[in-house]
Amino acid sequence: MAGMRVNVISDVHGNTQGLRTACDGADALICLGDLVLFLDYADHSRGIFPDLFGVEYADRIVELRTARRFDEARDLGRELWSRLDIDPAAAIEGAVRRQYAEMFAALPTPTYATYGNVDIPTLWPEYARPGTTVLDGERVELGGRVFGFVGGGLRTPMRTPYEISDEEYAAKVEALGEVDVLCSHIPPDVPELTYDTVPRRFERGSRALLEAIRRTKPRYALFGHVHQPLARRMRIGSTECVNVGHFAATGRPWALEW
Repeated sequence: MAGMRVNVISDVHGNTQGLRTACDGADALICLGDLVLFLDYADHSRGIFPDLFGVEYADRIVELRTARRFDEARDLGRELWSRLDIDPAAAIEGAVRRQYAEMFAALPTPTYATYGNVDIPTLWPEYARPGTTVLDGERVELGGRVFGFVGGGLRTPMRTPYEISDEEYAAKVEALGEVDVLCSHIPPDVPELTYDTVPRRFERGSRALLEAIRRTKPRYALFGHVHQPLARRMRIGSTECVNVGHFAATGRPWALEW
């Protein structure tokens, strides 16, 4: 198939309005995860956390996490949850379900999606409609090119919902084999791609992704996760590595044409 274009997005974080036009001008949409908005670090009034506890406590949580005082942030979270007359897991799941219902309904057809580290994979089958294909450690051919997908993130002190061990993540990467386009939520483990310039810290990248890029030489490696990266684009050998952008903030997809 000649003249194909796919639009690629990541880190949607509640931007339902943007999803409705994310596939404009393209033959398909690729979504690299993080649909859920738990707490907007740019606008602390948005997300599940401020809805439950208010902006003042959202400000405090962001302050602690940005300072990498994760134990204190968890202690504050436990204290706040203890004040509510509701099971925390039930409250979060209910809020995530409401967000998923809106966002999956807004996804265009066709969409090829994988999970981010803040997503809850067990809920996706209930909301993914015909026309949305969910892939994790799996491949799909689009316009004569093979796309491989690896969802989720690696374990961190943040303890977001879909973090897995390095070994489990590496097994999914290995299962893909050789692909033309390697799609993941997190970047390969390269300092320029994993450093976030606003909180001034390194996010976790994958050594397995980096090794696969060096070994199998895909044309592209596409990812998100790092909202304000030191480098949005760089080459590793013959592979063009691209952070497709923080869709929650920009509402703009990254386009791949061939």
